[in-house]
Amino acid sequence: MSGPVVVGVDGSASSLAAVEVAAREARLRGAALRVVHAFLWPALHVPLGPSPLGPPDGGLRNLADRVVAEAVARARTAEPDVEIGQVVVSGEPLTVLEAQSRAAELVVVVGSRGMGGFVGLLLGSTAVHLAAHGACPVLVVREEPRPDGPVVLGVDGSAAGRKAVDFAFAEAFLRGAPLVALHAWTTWNAPMPAPSDPSAPYANPPGTRAGTEERLSAEALAGRREHLPGVAVEHRVVHGGTREALIEASGSAQLLVVGARGRGGFTGLLLGSVSQAVLHHARCPVAVVRGADEDR
Repeated sequence: MSGPVVVGVDGSASSLAAVEVAAREARLRGAALRVVHAFLWPALHVPLGPSPLGPPDGGLRNLADRVVAEAVARARTAEPDVEIGQVVVSGEPLTVLEAQSRAAELVVVVGSRGMGGFVGLLLGSTAVHLAAHGACPVLVVREEPRPDGPVVLGVDGSAAGRKAVDFAFAEAFLRGAPLVALHAWTTWNAPMPAPSDPSAPYANPPGTRAGTEERLSAEALAGRREHLPGVAVEHRVVHGGTREALIEASGSAQLLVVGARGRGGFTGLLLGSVSQAVLHHARCPVAVVRGADEDR
């Protein structure tokens, strides 16, 4: 049996929206849903129970239980047939959700600041941290998901991006949605051959580089259609910036899928510039999938 879909909640309206998305993802996968609240206060050694002068249901521990109960109720309303578990774990959210990701099929987090964010921060630190360090794919809910539109996949042809390709095909199949495999290139992000190579970009006849990039995109998707023949795939190769192309495509998508770090990434950099850009600016939920070489 596969692991659960895990969703982190903090009592904010945006985290409740993420709960509905997570419940739907659990239903699509036939998986259980686990609602997780990171309870930081015990580590700070503050009183957790109700005040002697206050109501009996007061106190930080009761508040944490109410946060989880509200989230579970929202999930049951959204997807009544999904098995739902709940847990309050002592610790800060980054550590708690990273640990939960090790046994999960998917972790869903909010893309806004939540209850603990700083004014002016475009994306919560929990979402960025999990996208870089999570042991399973991480779905960041930025805006209200749309029920239609394609699944858009950022394709760069790298070995690190193969898991993202598999994840995107599976998501399109589960959702009954078409898949748009988008590959954007410029002379700066295309692979650079050795200077002695006569096929170097500056020696290429016009149009040769575009053809090379189209073949690279097609090779990255080779074999997937045979396993999931019901998925309609559109190849889209554009000459331009990857970040800009993916953000524009997200405007009509129900999901955007990217690898954590792709072609041209710096060794040791867990989250590449493209994935960071779409996490901050995409107009639909974003799934970040770490490659096999990035798994610990």
